[in-house]
Amino acid sequence: MLTIGKRDASGTAAKEPNGQPRIAIGEEGGVLGCAFSGTWTTRTVALVDAEMRRIEKRTGFKTLALDLSHIEKMDTAGAWLIDRLVSAFEKKGIEVKLQGQSEIASILLGAVGDAVRREPESAASGPPNIIIRGLEAVGRRVYEMRDDFLASMNILGATIRGAQMKLGRGHAVNPAAIFNQIDRMGVGAIPVVVLMSAIVGAIVAQQGAYQLSYFGADIFVVDLVGVLILRELGVLMTAIMIAGRSGSAITAEIGSMKMREEVDALKVIGLNPIGVLVFPRLVALVIALPCLTIIANFAALGGGIVAAWLYSDIPPAAFIDRLRVAIDLSTIFAGLIKAPFMAMIIGTIASVEGMKVGGSAESLGQHVTASVVKSIFVVIILDGLFAMFYAAIEF
Repeated sequence: MLTIGKRDASGTAAKEPNGQPRIAIGEEGGVLGCAFSGTWTTRTVALVDAEMRRIEKRTGFKTLALDLSHIEKMDTAGAWLIDRLVSAFEKKGIEVKLQGQSEIASILLGAVGDAVRREPESAASGPPNIIIRGLEAVGRRVYEMRDDFLASMNILGATIRGAQMKLGRGHAVNPAAIFNQIDRMGVGAIPVVVLMSAIVGAIVAQQGAYQLSYFGADIFVVDLVGVLILRELGVLMTAIMIAGRSGSAITAEIGSMKMREEVDALKVIGLNPIGVLVFPRLVALVIALPCLTIIANFAALGGGIVAAWLYSDIPPAAFIDRLRVAIDLSTIFAGLIKAPFMAMIIGTIASVEGMKVGGSAESLGQHVTASVVKSIFVVIILDGLFAMFYAAIEF
């Protein structure tokens, strides 16, 4: 709490007096004069609060003159009491004159007055209606999307520019770090990618065989599985699994380093945090995701072969023969072309969210969740854009 007091002739602060706050009142010629003296602090202002309220109710004069020259000590509580008196008469249209206050007292009264006057305005306005709140939420999301886009472009540009194509330890490109990330994000993800892709391929084949059996077109389940897996589901399911597995890990790793101020430490020793932390992970994702997509395609086709054999009595040899007719290289590359772009999106969004982590565990959890949700959302949007692009060029 800010406190002001009188100083003696030597310039040292005077000792706090034991005097209570006092008010001397006089009225003459339409002017009501009030002289304040004593100690106006938190512990003493309650003694004059009732008298101050009685003064606020007085009428029959045009000017209120307040003399503060004899106040020995005042803090924010005393300043608030005086400001309340001033505000009450100003609302009635009565002129208020302050005199005798020190420079510090003027600053304290002004600060308290500004704080008091802001509160009624915000309280009186009340909450906006539901339409305004909805539009406000949309506007905030749009600005957040703009900020995320600019941060993503900054990270992409800094990653590409900061690498400078220098190899070796101590430089921007460290092959050991890249291979380590490929092992963690690529090789480590093979089991879950194979399992999930095989299950999805089997489900697609089983549902397709069940529906096509009504038309006696069981063999076309091969076309359905081949085209759907190779063009869409293989790369999409892999990207979603990598976003949940590796994207969250990138955000958590960078975010925890941000919490422990290790990112600032990298800047202090002259290293580029984006080149050290983001570049190896981004390169590893761009390499690992297409390879995982190929593995996922084989696993999904394997699951489709098993399901077609069990539900439609299509032997594996017949399935593979029909698959040669149903697909061509364009079908295979239509899915693989998407993989590097999805990897860039997952790595960039994960890095942006990691860099936005604050100093609490709650912030880390929020940004890890946001990283996974945003990555999956943008990946699905990108897949739809690729589908429209392929349709437009008849690819």
